[in-house]
Amino acid sequence: MDIMTATIERTTARTTAPAAETTRTAETTRERATRYVLAGIRLALGWTFLWAFLDKMFGLGHETAAKNAWINGGSPTKGFLSFGAAGPFTGFYHGIAGAAWADWLFMVGLAAIGVALLLGVGTRLAATAGGLLLVMMWTAVLPPENNPFMDDHLIYAAVLVVLALVGAGDTLGLGRAWKRLAIVRRFPWLR
Repeated sequence: MDIMTATIERTTARTTAPAAETTRTAETTRERATRYVLAGIRLALGWTFLWAFLDKMFGLGHETAAKNAWINGGSPTKGFLSFGAAGPFTGFYHGIAGAAWADWLFMVGLAAIGVALLLGVGTRLAATAGGLLLVMMWTAVLPPENNPFMDDHLIYAAVLVVLALVGAGDTLGLGRAWKRLAIVRRFPWLR
């Protein structure tokens, strides 16, 4: 091999990217299935939040009777926080039970978290708000009824973190389009 050929081979090796870097690897069946399972979990949690909002707003009879619906003058926080709260934070929750600001914050939070998760937009923000709400609900009944410290509220909060970290809004949701919006590109925490 002459010096010219060796120089060309070295130059080509340095300037040409390996095939793995220039082509996108195909998604495996497991990765695709994982994306869809996480999207399904996102949709299920979204419906859980939205259903709680709808039931408390309209008194659909599942947990909230029509006479206690928010649109009929009922308070979505008064009953549970007045009579269901227990443990070390009881005083705090009794103090905010039925307060107009607490009712509004709770209901707007339920609706916004539910809609965001169902649409797959703002999953980071929805996961943060949903996780905070779930942890507060956990603290309202310490210790939990069936375990010294763990209950479904903490598990759901952890699942919300996972959904936000993996971008679960991109599958079966509007997450990809949402991320392209100028305001979301400028403020990534809105993802």
